[in-house]
Amino acid sequence: GLVGWLYGGLPAFRQARKSFIERSHGELFQNRADAVQSAHRAGLRSFIRYGWRWSWRVAAFVTIFNTVSTALSVYRNKTTISNFASAGAFTGALFRMHLGLHGLVGGLVFGTAFGIPAGGLLIMMQKLAGETLQEKRNRERRELYEQKLAEWQSRLSVTEVLGQMETNTQGGPKTEVARE
Repeated sequence: GLVGWLYGGLPAFRQARKSFIERSHGELFQNRADAVQSAHRAGLRSFIRYGWRWSWRVAAFVTIFNTVSTALSVYRNKTTISNFASAGAFTGALFRMHLGLHGLVGGLVFGTAFGIPAGGLLIMMQKLAGETLQEKRNRERRELYEQKLAEWQSRLSVTEVLGQMETNTQGGPKTEVARE
């Protein structure tokens, strides 16, 4: 969202400020600082307006893209470039669907073209880190299994010890009763 805000807002700020300066030559300002402040205010309004437009769109695009690629990776139990290409194609088509069939196809192509390098970059970064998400998920699953197995075995051994104590003490209470 922040990148989208900067991407949409900075050019709008520059354009609005330049446009304000070009239009306001005939206006009377109290001093130079007032004129500069008015130009900055006009630029700031455009920065907020156009930055917001780009911000929510980029954030929504990235959220949908990551959701679809993650869902595909979890469903298929592997992370591949095709997951990212499919997620990009789906997201691009979804965002351009309102433009008709041509927009849908264009969004599909754009999304695929965006998804392949994004996925390749992510997979390459994971390999450089030494452990892919798949390997991490499998390792965490194995560690959790081993931890639960150790807990189960410790509970089982406590149950066995209690069982042995019970059989050893079955004669004990009778002798105590006899002593009393």
